[in-house]
Amino acid sequence: MREASPAASDFISYKVDLQQAELKLYWKDEHNQRFKSLQNLKEQLETQGQKLVFAMNGGMFKADYSPQGLFIQRGIKITSLDTAAGDGNFYLRPNGVFYTTINKKAYVCRTQDFVGAKDVAYATQSGPLLVIDGKIHPAFKQGSTNLHIRNGVGILPDNRIILAMSKSKISLFDFATYFKQAGCKNALYLDGFVSRTYLPSEGWLQTDGDFGVIIGITTAKP
Repeated sequence: MREASPAASDFISYKVDLQQAELKLYWKDEHNQRFKSLQNLKEQLETQGQKLVFAMNGGMFKADYSPQGLFIQRGIKITSLDTAAGDGNFYLRPNGVFYTTINKKAYVCRTQDFVGAKDVAYATQSGPLLVIDGKIHPAFKQGSTNLHIRNGVGILPDNRIILAMSKSKISLFDFATYFKQAGCKNALYLDGFVSRTYLPSEGWLQTDGDFGVIIGITTAKP
């Protein structure tokens, strides 16, 4: 008997058109202090006249909370691409990179395919890729009992970004299935049990956490 596919209602998600919204990756403030939590980011942006409309943790981090793998912010490379072998989800190949460009395009690609990318504005490396050229990562197994809250990012057929987090514990196979069913040709896993999402328009108000990189989407305060 085939298991039921995950329902859209099992996820909190946000779709982004970069032509209409401002998406940035945050790590440290102007005083070189980590934002740490979604709440801290929200409060600091408010002092700058910006309203945070969506936020979630944006990739894995090391013991000192520095980004694991590539991190580019405002066109400046902060940490380098990690092409080494290792243990854990980050190194489950193929892993990949989510990035945006200065002309407001968004991509998810294999780590090895990122080399030579032009005009990058923001980038975060993570792993594994969830969906690769329209196919679920071959290492994922249907019916797996390895369940966690999970968050990730994919690119929709109309070139919008979809950012999503499971509302309850889920396998990597089912999480990848969600992005594939949404129409993503490529999608990237961001992290697991630490994941948090802030989406006030849906009443989803997780503002805690202790993170490295954070993805934030803002509008000007009215």
